[in-house]
Amino acid sequence: MFFRQVFDEKLAQYAYLIGCQRTGDAILFDPQRDIDRYVGLARREELRIVAVAETHIHADFLSGAREFAERFGVRLYLSDEGGPDWRYEWAAGDGYDHTPLTDGARFAIGEIEFEAVHTPGHTPEHMSFLVTDRGAGATEPMGLLSGDFVFVGDLGRPDLLETAAHVEGAMTPAARRLYGSVQRFLDLPDYLQVWPAHGAGSSCGKALGAVPETTVGYERRFSPAIAAARSGEDAFVSHILEGQPEPPMYFARMKRDNKLGPAVLGALPNPPRLSERELPGLAHAGVGGTEAGGAGTDRAPHVVIDTRPDRSAFMARHLPGSVYVPLTKSFGTAVGSVVVDETAPITLICAETEVEGVVRDLVRIGFDNVRGFVEPEALDRYFAGGGEAAAIPEIDLIAASRLSESGDGEVLDVRYASEYGVSHLPGAVNASYTRLPEYADRLPANGSLLVHCLSGARAAVAASYLAREGRDVHYINDLFTAYAGSLETGGP
Repeated sequence: MFFRQVFDEKLAQYAYLIGCQRTGDAILFDPQRDIDRYVGLARREELRIVAVAETHIHADFLSGAREFAERFGVRLYLSDEGGPDWRYEWAAGDGYDHTPLTDGARFAIGEIEFEAVHTPGHTPEHMSFLVTDRGAGATEPMGLLSGDFVFVGDLGRPDLLETAAHVEGAMTPAARRLYGSVQRFLDLPDYLQVWPAHGAGSSCGKALGAVPETTVGYERRFSPAIAAARSGEDAFVSHILEGQPEPPMYFARMKRDNKLGPAVLGALPNPPRLSERELPGLAHAGVGGTEAGGAGTDRAPHVVIDTRPDRSAFMARHLPGSVYVPLTKSFGTAVGSVVVDETAPITLICAETEVEGVVRDLVRIGFDNVRGFVEPEALDRYFAGGGEAAAIPEIDLIAASRLSESGDGEVLDVRYASEYGVSHLPGAVNASYTRLPEYADRLPANGSLLVHCLSGARAAVAASYLAREGRDVHYINDLFTAYAGSLETGGP
């Protein structure tokens, strides 16, 4: 049996390519939308991807299942559990080789057998898959593809239908269903390997481990979430719902599009290089809902995403109206949080060598309309030639505290609510950067917003977004832990 875990570092997501080396047939679990890399991997291993399966309707990326079905005619194995509201509507259309799965359904790819196990909680339709390598003579499963049910050291969060998709009253019943799924998991043998769909850094849980796989026995012994389940259902519900981070804005859109059917991507967008001569038309792009250059022809306002690594350089000088999102592991989360409309025309400020990777990151969360890129050197030439620039004042926490105390600004803490609850600046307003557009009406209406987070990274994204929205902003580039410690010891 061929087994390969394919990892996306930015979304901390695992897809799985599993193949029968005797027949050359393979199945892919939970693929992302840019499927060429899976196709290339299979070909290098002399395998044919004949089927695609999914553990659930994903919230953090667009699935590649429809892409495979449209372009290669593969068989689809998708959950038929959870009720009519949680079925893959697109797969019911004519022309798809679709096998709906219910609990206990079995199917084979070559000499590898898979058994679908309905494990609701994270989502109502969620499926896990037991894997048995019958070609090697095995009569019992070797592992469980657990999707977003069991992670290393954690369980999939059951609150997303309410916190991300605004299905009121959904999280507590979902947590109780997850408790039931945990009891079923605990009936599995200790030796069974567990292959999750996400690792550390994903927003699909609150304490995911960075190790790529685990076992039932290890989780039984050391998972805090499973330990909570042993204290009873009510204790488990309290534990699993407490402290979950605010989900990025784009999660609701991913749920919708993966249910109805993502647009077929085909080839990746190939944005052209733009020169400094074209930058005047991008200044103030999309601010006030206008298209770059004032054309006004696109439904969504244009967005310039500045990915330069030095956030202080952005604050000192940037194209008016641009949003700052550096190419860190949080790139997708940040873009999906502050760029609300997926149809928005996008121009990138990044090096040519980075363009393909950025485009992949964007299409994985549904941003296909990438119009062009500007290299940082061209941006520097534009500014050196007198091109229009904007700036955001950069201060530290001590200066912010003084401005706040004098009434010259309101502190905005863009960390998660759980972080804010532990410690925060006096009088600070909390609005997580992952849902900043939604929280606009709770922000102070007048005066300057003094924006901070833990280290300055999230605050940089938030400050650029708020400035684009026309707010007067000061960016706080400082370590909150050091400042909070000074307060505890009687410092400033």
